[in-house]
Amino acid sequence: MTPELETRLRDAGLDPQAVENLVRTALAEDGDTDVTTEPVFAPHDTASGDFTAREDGVVAGIPVAEVVLELLDVTYRARAADGDRVTAGQVLLSAHGPTRALLRAERTALNLLCHLSGIATATRAWTDAMAGTKARVRDTRKTLPGLRALQKYAVRCGGGVNHRMGLHDSALIKDNHVAAAGSITKAYAAIRDVYPSLHVQVECDTLAQVREALAAGATSILLDNMSTADMAEAVRLVDGRAELEASGGLTLDRARDVAVTGVDYLSVGALTHSARVFDIGLDFT
Repeated sequence: MTPELETRLRDAGLDPQAVENLVRTALAEDGDTDVTTEPVFAPHDTASGDFTAREDGVVAGIPVAEVVLELLDVTYRARAADGDRVTAGQVLLSAHGPTRALLRAERTALNLLCHLSGIATATRAWTDAMAGTKARVRDTRKTLPGLRALQKYAVRCGGGVNHRMGLHDSALIKDNHVAAAGSITKAYAAIRDVYPSLHVQVECDTLAQVREALAAGATSILLDNMSTADMAEAVRLVDGRAELEASGGLTLDRARDVAVTGVDYLSVGALTHSARVFDIGLDFT
């Protein structure tokens, strides 16, 4: 991988070696021989192609696709940047190299580029729906194994905010923690005893739990599966003493109604676990 591409990946918050390892694993899934391409094209044959958007949306993953191309010795030129709004027919990335290599790169590059652009496009739809409010959309840990860093990167490209990256960087007290510990108060105190400065969020299903979380000292509260009216009451009750995040059963057509209650974040697992792929194709020129 070129130093320039490594730098771009790091600037995007991605580990270049982790991305390269993922790409190598994906390429290896296709095996050593392309029984369609190799009989048709000689090793010295070359071709050019454009990765082109086939619908309107937001692009994410261009540097990742470039890693695929670099590993197969295909040259490229980016024609758009991650986070850009793009339109149908717009060229995102141009490539040139051995025909065999370009055809081997095609599906792996598209799998990653289409998936990540789908997440970015979905995230932008939520961001647009909440425009003019203070609320921002957040992702969750509902990600595909091995793809979390890339999926959360795509959320950022769409204007969203990442929640915790794993179990190591932020505590989230959920219903099972409360059930096993005996109460929100006990669970919160136990974490604070070990990690006095760690960010701790408390999941609350009821307004009574919100009051208990506040009394325990919580400064971040997740409002889980609450009605819009109860969320608005929680905002009034908290009165700025804690950040509030709405979660559970949220849909895009309800996004603005939830946002105007005054919550700080909307938690949407569907950004990563259910995003529709964005339609991009490689067309030889």
